[in-house]
Amino acid sequence: MANKLQRRTASRRKLQLKRTLNNSKSVKRSSIIFNVLLHFHKVRAKLEEIQREYQGFMAIRNEYFTLLDHMQIPKEDVKVEKKGEGFVVKVRCKIGGDKLVSIMDALEEVGVNVVQVRVCSNHFFGMEATVVDHHQQTTDIKDITQAVQKVIQKQGGKGMLVGNVD
Repeated sequence: MANKLQRRTASRRKLQLKRTLNNSKSVKRSSIIFNVLLHFHKVRAKLEEIQREYQGFMAIRNEYFTLLDHMQIPKEDVKVEKKGEGFVVKVRCKIGGDKLVSIMDALEEVGVNVVQVRVCSNHFFGMEATVVDHHQQTTDIKDITQAVQKVIQKQGGKGMLVGNVD
């Protein structure tokens, strides 16, 4: 008899726990169990919806990176323009190596002072530098262009991009 009483008490505790988990007002055992099963079904459906949404986002992300990898890059390297008393040097190429330091060294070897530099390296290495002559010499656009191209080619910068730098 005591064994029956213990089982009944344990069963009531479990039922009460299920009621509190589900915020059920019902006292009927079948209603409580039905509400718990319904709650589990809703949670499972919500989880599956979140998983489908996550898989969709991952597919979009993978497609985005695939498109970035297959972008066509023009073969040009460097663009140098005369601006006032100085020059504007625009470089855009694939990321890799220590391009910024090497380009700055090359500009110094040509005999120009770097006044201002903007660098961007999201998907490509991009640089825009304003430079002026050290001693007001007659530095040529061709000299600057060749020096920077030489540095980029040494670092394996095949597939260069020319144009505005972001």
